[in-house]
Order: sequence, then C-alpha cells, then structure tokens
Amino acid sequence: MDYLRTPDDRFSGLPGFSFAPNYVDVAAGDGSNDTLRVHYVDEGDRTSGETVLLMHGEPSWSYLYRNMIPILVEAGYRCVAPDLMGFGRSDKPTPRGEYTYARHVEWMREALLDNLSLSGITLVGQDWGGLIGLRLVAEHTEHFSRVVAANTFLPTGDRNPGKAFLAWQQYSQETPDFHVGGIVKGGCRTDLDETTIAAYDAPFPDDTYKEGARQFPLLVPTSPDDPAAPANRQAWEVLQKFEKPFLCAFSDQDPITGGADRVLKELIPGTQGQPHTTIEGGGHFLQEDRGPELARVVAAFINSSR
Repeated sequence: MDYLRTPDDRFSGLPGFSFAPNYVDVAAGDGSNDTLRVHYVDEGDRTSGETVLLMHGEPSWSYLYRNMIPILVEAGYRCVAPDLMGFGRSDKPTPRGEYTYARHVEWMREALLDNLSLSGITLVGQDWGGLIGLRLVAEHTEHFSRVVAANTFLPTGDRNPGKAFLAWQQYSQETPDFHVGGIVKGGCRTDLDETTIAAYDAPFPDDTYKEGARQFPLLVPTSPDDPAAPANRQAWEVLQKFEKPFLCAFSDQDPITGGADRVLKELIPGTQGQPHTTIEGGGHFLQEDRGPELARVVAAFINSSR
C-alpha cells in the first residue's frame, strides 16, 4: 500500500505537547503483507488497571487531548491517545479508496486491543473517535469497563444526519483548501492562537497528506444502504444491551452532534442513573474549548463507577 509518513521535525516544539511518541505496526488490510504504523501517546500508571482511551476525530489528532492527559495522569490513570490512520504521526495511505470505515475499526482494533492488549478501558470518544470507538466497544465488550461519549454518535444511515453535517460533508469535498487548523478553529468557541492552529496543521505538510481527512466525511453512513450501515446496526444491537456505565458529556454549542446524546440515553441501558453533563462554552472540539473540565468529568465518572 502506498503511504506517506510525516517527517518527525514537523512535530518538534509543539506547544503543550511534549509527550514521547510510541508506535505499533498493523496490517495494511489490502490483502498484501504490507504494514502501516500507528502512533499513540501512552502516559501514566500502567499498573493501576484503569486505562483511559482518548480517541480523536476529524480532522484533529492526539494533540487535541494535550490539556486532558496531565489531569487524568495526575488522577492516577493510564492515558492512551492514538492517532487514527491518516492523522497525526500515524501513516497516511495516499489512495483515498484505501480508507474505509471497516478498515479504520480494524486498524484500531489491532493496534489497541491486539498489540497493546488494553483492557479495563474507559473509552472517551469524540466525533470519529466515537464512531470507531463505539464499534470497538460493541465488538469487543470484554475490553471495556465504561464509556464517555463526547460530541459523537453511531449512525446507521436510517436517520437524517441534519443540515449542518450535510453542509460540512459538501464543504469537505468541494473546498480547494482543506485547511485542517482552520477547520478545527471553526469548530471551537474559544479563539485559537496561530501556534495552536499550526500544531493541528503539522501532520499535513501539503495536500497529498490529507487523503484520509478528505475521505472521512464520506464514510459517515448517511443512507440505509451505506456499506458501513449493517455493521453499525449490529453494534447497536449490542449497545442496546450494554449495561456497563455509559456517560454522555456533550458541549452546549455543537451544531454537528447536538441532540445525539438524547438517542444514546434512550437506547443504551448503561446510561441510566449516570451523572450526564452538558459542558458549557464548548463547541464541537470541546477538548480544545473545555479540556480540563472534561478531564475532571471523566476522572469523577471513573471514581464513581468503579
């Protein structure tokens, strides 16, 4: 499989992101013997039995969690924050057709569950971090202790995704300049300075590195016959019986996933009786807007649901 690997010097001196890089190889998934490299941050106590899996979405990378990781580590937890394939320091296949929903799930499954053997996991999934993470939860329930859903959902294509998402999907394919840092800035309610915007741009030296980011919006199931719809429906069959603690921590100013928490609360048994919270002043990227607050919510949830 053809891929690009962002040069290491692109990640030097990023503000607030001094974490050591870690890598694991996974099968490319194209029928060849090729492998691809997945990057992940791994900080904190590996002996506590509590692992917080921080999964980012589109078009960010693990940098999104830089303000949460120290708080969670201080609380005694191991934090693992992978870069999805095509993002951050992970490899970036160049043919867009190599990116499928199923492959994204398998790449993370092999990296996190097989190679790292993570267990006792608290999933924190936002945006595509939930679309992929919730599939992992449903398909490998034994690895997970609880879930925090933050501005995310698990679509099957049976519901209208809404005007905001469809507008984003169209924009992502038509804009001549897919400015990753600018897109993240536009999804925040706080102003991002130029160095932070540049940090989100760092994994993408030019447009050839952005095939995965461009393709992601097209992989969200928006019709009942979408290729990913059957697997997501199967995941929902499991989630509708999922009784482990499940917390919704959505922000109050996200036009993309606003209201999705109501569906999760209605359908997933583990949401019952949990201290669901609405985080004020947060946009779609609530980790950027209100990262420390979200980290404290996650830590309190783990402590209260052990």
